[in-house]
Amino acid sequence: MRPPVSHHRPSGEGPTGPRSRTYSPDLTPGWKKPKPVPEVPAEPGLVVEEPGTGFCGAVIRCEAGTVTLEDRFGKHRVFPLEPRGFLLEGKAVTLVRPASGGPVRPARTASGSVAVPGARARVARAGRIYVEGRHDAELVEKVWGDDLRVEGVVVEYLEGVDDLPSIVDGFAPGPDAKLGVLVDHLVPGTKEWRIAQSVTSEHALVVGHPYIDIWEAVKPSSVGIAAWPRVPHGQDWKTGVCRALGWPENTGAVWQAILKRVTSYRDLEPELLGRVEELIDFVTVTP
Repeated sequence: MRPPVSHHRPSGEGPTGPRSRTYSPDLTPGWKKPKPVPEVPAEPGLVVEEPGTGFCGAVIRCEAGTVTLEDRFGKHRVFPLEPRGFLLEGKAVTLVRPASGGPVRPARTASGSVAVPGARARVARAGRIYVEGRHDAELVEKVWGDDLRVEGVVVEYLEGVDDLPSIVDGFAPGPDAKLGVLVDHLVPGTKEWRIAQSVTSEHALVVGHPYIDIWEAVKPSSVGIAAWPRVPHGQDWKTGVCRALGWPENTGAVWQAILKRVTSYRDLEPELLGRVEELIDFVTVTP
C-alpha cells in the first residue's frame, strides 16, 4: 500500500526471498569468540537482513533501541538494535542510531510512512474502508489521511455494526471493489464478533481492536492521564470517562480536545495501528 521503496536486495537474495548461503565466521556459535563487526548507522534506505527471521528490508525509521524495516511488499517489521543483529551484503553488522547532524530523514506522514512530495490524490478506488463512528473516521483521517489520498481510499462511518450485513450485501464486494471494516471492541463471542464473522469473505475483511471506544486507542500519556478509567457496565462509556476524570460531560468537545493531542502514529496504541494498516493493505493490494 505504500509508495514503492527503491532499494537493492542484499547479495544472495533471490526474487522470492533469501537463498541459502554460507555465512561468514562472524556468525559462528558462542563457543568460538566472535570477531568484531562494524557498526553501521541505520540511515533511511539502508537495506539489511535480520538473520533470525530472514526478513529483508530498507530502514524507514530508527528510534531508541529499535529499527523499523520495510520489505519490497510494503510490510513493516520492528527489530531491536542488538549487537551483530543484522546482515549487510551477507556480513554481520551492528546497526546504530544515526548521529545527530547526519543526513535529513525523508519526510514522513503522520502514519510514519514516507511522504511523496507533490503527490496528488488518486481518483477514488471502488474499494472502501468503513469504520464504526464519526470519531473513528476523524482519527483515521488525522493519522492516515495523507496515505489514504495517495492510495485513493475513501473512509466512511457506519454508526454501529448492527446493519453491517445489509450494508455489505448492498456494497457487493468483489475483486476490484474490496471492503474493509474496522469495528470497536471486537472480542470473540460478542455480538459484534458474530456479525463480523457472518460478513467476512474473500473480498470483505472485518477487523477490530479490543477497546470499548476509539478514545481508548489513544495512549493515555498523549492526553495527559495515567490510564483510561474503568466505567461501570451499563453506563455510557464516554460520559463515565468524563465524570471519572473531572472533564466536562460535553463528549463532542472533549473528543476534539483529545484529537488535537494526536499528532502521529506514536500517540496511538499498536492494536489500532496494526488493524488500520491491515485494512489499507487489503483494499489496495492487488493479488
